[in-house]
Amino acid sequence: MSKTEEPCGWQIRLGREAELDDLTALCIRSKAYWGYDAAFMAACREEMTLRPGDLVDDRLGVAVKDGRAGGMAQVGLEGEIADLVRLYVDPAFMGKGLGRALFRWAIEQAGLQGARAMTIEADPSASPFYQHMGAVVVGTAPSGSIPGRALPLLRYEIAR
Repeated sequence: MSKTEEPCGWQIRLGREAELDDLTALCIRSKAYWGYDAAFMAACREEMTLRPGDLVDDRLGVAVKDGRAGGMAQVGLEGEIADLVRLYVDPAFMGKGLGRALFRWAIEQAGLQGARAMTIEADPSASPFYQHMGAVVVGTAPSGSIPGRALPLLRYEIAR
């Protein structure tokens, strides 16, 4: 499935190489929304940068409305466990159901690929959202950007 109609006119379709720079900028805007300082954001930039390989190895969904990307989700799969690599919503669209739609898309994609569960290394500010969606905190994971920083590790069981 390459395109899904979502509430409020958003469509979630597969990402394209030509938009990776714009999607990276969206990810950075979304992360910055939580009040991180410039040094923190600079340390995260490399990890948040989307590359062409992200389109090959994973499923990358982009929520689009009126020609504008409002959010994106990236799902990787290893065996029966999927990984929510990224889920970002442009701050202009936060709190309007777009994150929920992208999360549902990610779960659907993971299930279609045979996953029984999905893990999520969440920003501490995003962890309550994932818990609200049904994910459970199962531990912590080291940050890929900030040495010594631990992130909440969550798991979502995919219904069969």
